[in-house]
Amino acid sequence: MPLQNRVNPYGTIFRSPARGTFMGNRGALHNEKREIVRQFKGQRWIACCLEFRGRKRSVMSPGRYTELFFLDEAVAFAAGHRPCAECRRERFTAFQRAWKRRDEQSSNTPVSAQEIDAELHRSRIDSAGRKVTYQAELNTLPNGCFVQIDGSAFLIRNDALLMWTPERYAKKERKPTGVTVTVLTPQPIVQCFAQGYEPVVHISGQAL
Repeated sequence: MPLQNRVNPYGTIFRSPARGTFMGNRGALHNEKREIVRQFKGQRWIACCLEFRGRKRSVMSPGRYTELFFLDEAVAFAAGHRPCAECRRERFTAFQRAWKRRDEQSSNTPVSAQEIDAELHRSRIDSAGRKVTYQAELNTLPNGCFVQIDGSAFLIRNDALLMWTPERYAKKERKPTGVTVTVLTPQPIVQCFAQGYEPVVHISGQAL
């Protein structure tokens, strides 16, 4: 049976034999039997490369952080993760700059990863541990956002919506106009996308 270590755009950790193209970390979430016993530990939710400097480790090692996997970076963002400042330093720096550009009145001092994590945590999880979503007009949302329509998760990509599945983006639909949708991607990240940061999209989404 596949391990419970895949993450969907809702931030839910589930079982799937499908492989992801990004790895993530929310702390140690598993027990000695490699079973998920909590959804997160702490505010540092990151998205990492699958390979970095030849490092090797066994997935869900006892006492270590739980390796999570996403179809692509867009899914990781929708789940509430941000780029790792170590293995994805260039992408973290680009995200950090977009984060600062959201506020025209902010100083020139770079925002720290801890500050990003604290604000982002409030935007992805409520006090009861449930995912935070909000309503917005579809045509106001930038590329890279995930929205829910009729119970399915869709990625916004140019003039289209791409339906997410664990294995790939399975279907492309024309983006409708004049509709309000439930936004899955946390609002601060949506604002970063509007400031020019574009998440990496799985090859299946690029091919549709």
